[in-house]
Amino acid sequence: MIKGIAASNGIAIAKAYKLDMPDLTVTQKTIEDTANEVARFEATIAQVQEDLVAIKAAATKNLSEEEAAIFDAHIMVLQDPELKDQTITKINGDKVNAEYALQEIANMFIGMFESMEDEYFRERAADIRDVSRRVIAGLLGKSLPNPSLINEEVVIIAHDLTPSDTAQLNKNLVKGFATDIGGRTSHSAILARSMEIPAVVATNTITEEVNDGDMIILDGSDGCVIVNPDETTVQEYTKKRDAYIAYREELKQLKDEKSITTDGYQVELVANIGSPKDIDAVLANGAEGVGLYRTEFLYMESDELPSEDTQFEAYKAVLEGLNGKPVVVRTLDIGGDKKLPALPLPEEMNPFLGVRAIRLCFQREDIFRTQLRALLRASVYGDLRIMFPMIATLNEFRDAKKIFLEEKEKLISEGVKVSDTIQLGIMIEIPAAAVLADQFAKEVDFFSIGTNDLIQYTFAADRMSSSISYLYQPYNPSILRLVKNVIDASHKEGKWTGMCGEMAGELMAAPLLIGLGLDEFSMSATSVLADRKLIRSLNKAEMNKLAEEALNKSTMEEVVELVKQYTNVQ
Repeated sequence: MIKGIAASNGIAIAKAYKLDMPDLTVTQKTIEDTANEVARFEATIAQVQEDLVAIKAAATKNLSEEEAAIFDAHIMVLQDPELKDQTITKINGDKVNAEYALQEIANMFIGMFESMEDEYFRERAADIRDVSRRVIAGLLGKSLPNPSLINEEVVIIAHDLTPSDTAQLNKNLVKGFATDIGGRTSHSAILARSMEIPAVVATNTITEEVNDGDMIILDGSDGCVIVNPDETTVQEYTKKRDAYIAYREELKQLKDEKSITTDGYQVELVANIGSPKDIDAVLANGAEGVGLYRTEFLYMESDELPSEDTQFEAYKAVLEGLNGKPVVVRTLDIGGDKKLPALPLPEEMNPFLGVRAIRLCFQREDIFRTQLRALLRASVYGDLRIMFPMIATLNEFRDAKKIFLEEKEKLISEGVKVSDTIQLGIMIEIPAAAVLADQFAKEVDFFSIGTNDLIQYTFAADRMSSSISYLYQPYNPSILRLVKNVIDASHKEGKWTGMCGEMAGELMAAPLLIGLGLDEFSMSATSVLADRKLIRSLNKAEMNKLAEEALNKSTMEEVVELVKQYTNVQ
């Protein structure tokens, strides 16, 4: 048995298909006709760009627009004048072959980006590696593996799967994948979960221990791979696989059911989305609305800022598509680990604590006002709720609301119809806001707790840093107390509180959050039905006792053990 990290749930039983990379060893050659070599390089760049556009087009059949946008990042790398121009300069200056020049320049950028603390730039290193490998393969006249050509049921075995590899996987034939390297938050793992393909990553040795055609059992829930199992083991895992499939089918029966406890306490289970294309998944999984529409992806799709009309059409599509169900739209949340091609930001020592989200909107009020106008115009097509991210002080909320009301009055004076029932809320991500929730609750219509950043800021620990990942502690009593403070403050003023961070979709968290009185849980659409099943088995009165005990524990580990004692969640 080979162990790794469980990256995507499910069990796969099929033959191994090894995605072997061709030998892309590059040797330095002296070139006299550098003009011809530059032309060869530029022609290969153009061909690779065509290939990436085609791969993206194929990928959009299986992926949401947000997920397929990975290829836009690769195309941007390909078009980066720094990478291209420096390679051409090296070809001309050193009279060397294009593949050698590109490899040298790409390795320089990869090393530079990998050494940076900012997660955004570390991810760019992976993008540069993927793109430069494509170009070098083209220059060497070699073909990279093409998973889209697979024509039988297989388990993919690879050293690593690039985002472009993963996006080409046909989930009707590719039953799972296992890699030597990777992590739960890598692009490939996230895409695997989205496509519901079982995956195990970081096995270290899978490519050394598996041959093409070997029979493979892959357990994406336990993070293990069994090579050439005996018949008894195959039968055992076939039963497990069938039970898991039956469980997923059983969940579908809950699509139109209420999210209600055994003693009648009802909550809303809603979905996080990144574009109008995600609406189908929201409806297919029985979500009761959208709790987080990440509008920044609308901005990240182009080298230009989206116009008011472009935004209006996107917001209108989501509101109409949800047929009157609530849609919570987060205003532009850029900065930190998210950058915009059309809006270069100055480098900061700690971008997560710098100009991002609402702070950026105040500095670029023109962008903020354009977005608010588009939202106001779309508001008549459904139940729109707007929340401002990264609010730290009450004055920030007041300033944002003032701008909102100014744009509303302008539109009304122009004869444009807008809704009078738009709720305005804030994301609780900064501990200062969580602590002062009683004062915020007097003025906002709702709270939505963004646990990813709230945990990061509470523990002063970069959530992207693997070396201190132990400090990502959603069940630590300190976090639970902040959550309780926010929920209690909203209820005292007759308002509601939702949660849109990763914690909202974790089964371990559901009993605690029910006990704390959370009103709305927002998560990936594919998590909704599993959460609904669990919540329908819980007793609110019992969960109240669980939450009360958890708040008085000392460590996250004690809280987790307590949840296990009260429930069947493991």
